[in-house]
Amino acid sequence: MKQRFCLDKGSDQSSDETEPPGCAAKVLPADLINRSVRLSPLSMPKPRGSNRQKSKPGQPYPAKFPINPSANAFRRRFFPGTSVADWNDWHWQLRNRICGIDALARIVRLSEEELKALHGEKASLPLAITPYYASLIDRDKSFQPIRRTVVPVTAELLHSPGEMEDPLGEDHDSPVPGLVHRYPDRVLFLTTDYCSSYCRYCTRSRMVGQGGECRSSYEQWNKALDYIEATPGVRDVLLSGGDALTLSNDRLEWLLSRLSRIPHVEFIRIGTKAPVVLPQRITLALTRMLKRYHPIWMSIHFTHPDELTAEVMHACNRLADAGIPLGSQTVLLAGINDDVETMKRLYHGLLKIRVRPYYLYQCDPIPGSSHFRTPVAKGLEIIRGLRGFTSGYAVPSFVIDAPAGGGKIPLLPDYLAGREQDALLLRNYEGKIYRYPDPQSTWGAI
Repeated sequence: MKQRFCLDKGSDQSSDETEPPGCAAKVLPADLINRSVRLSPLSMPKPRGSNRQKSKPGQPYPAKFPINPSANAFRRRFFPGTSVADWNDWHWQLRNRICGIDALARIVRLSEEELKALHGEKASLPLAITPYYASLIDRDKSFQPIRRTVVPVTAELLHSPGEMEDPLGEDHDSPVPGLVHRYPDRVLFLTTDYCSSYCRYCTRSRMVGQGGECRSSYEQWNKALDYIEATPGVRDVLLSGGDALTLSNDRLEWLLSRLSRIPHVEFIRIGTKAPVVLPQRITLALTRMLKRYHPIWMSIHFTHPDELTAEVMHACNRLADAGIPLGSQTVLLAGINDDVETMKRLYHGLLKIRVRPYYLYQCDPIPGSSHFRTPVAKGLEIIRGLRGFTSGYAVPSFVIDAPAGGGKIPLLPDYLAGREQDALLLRNYEGKIYRYPDPQSTWGAI
């Protein structure tokens, strides 16, 4: 079935990227892309006056988004005739997602496991990859980290003990459709079941992408808003889904404006992977709109340092410049990012683009996820390899979202080594033991 993208009729596409003259989309040279995460928009080369592109009357100025050399070569090869301006249009990216075996086989050499998965029993999660994100996939190596996160394999069809359709018990904590109220002062607002690209380990694989259409409705949203308004203890609302940034600006603003009128809602968070898989979504029109509803925070799903392209840097800089604090949420995945050096490269790169590593998640036990899950000890090993060896800002909290609605439980390596009379024995990052005076300790017999 051909998948459609969620876009409201009447949304203003033409004004998404209205820029002053001379801000044409740039194809970055190789030496620049290699340093992309060190740059800011102010440090990018600017065209001189005589070379500035002029727009025709009545037409929007060209998009300012950069395009890295690999993506540009991919565009030329697999989407010939597509202009850079079209490529940098997020609506075009959604319309041209890779959604089937034929489209995918044109771009990569599928392995036997991938072919079997695509031809065999239907997986619970559909295949969808934006052209931009597909440009990051290695054509020949099926074990490449990014490729493994979005291309199905037969292991998805194997269900292991302990795996559940709703491992976090969200449905149990849903007082009205599309809203999860688990913690006392905050709610999760599931705005849509649609994502621009589908991660194969998605916690909500039971509900996202079913039919490929945006299933949210104003009627459902109004029920959730009525619940929030009637529950004064809710001060924090997280908009997620699916991906809240696949909504049009008009729909998203309608929701933000309604939430902003509820007196006890103090701030709003947006959970998204759009800046990573669809960075072109972060338009000037979007950031201008979001600034009207501060305080807004954003949690972005990053997986691997190979995602840190010039386009992603540009998107994150736009969001940060709009005054939106950015945090990252990363799922620990076997053979993809489960070593200290990979995580360190990712987190260092994120700090350069003003994204604070926030959570490192143990992979949730959804059906068919055993090939993604690591032992919990691996997550503790990574935290141990980061804490003290790099900036504190580069060390996230390692958490398990407990099954059956237990919520996020943080785990730490064993830094408390015991007690000796009136002192605690503490183990530092080098494994050395230090005494801390604590005569009134309530720890008891440690």
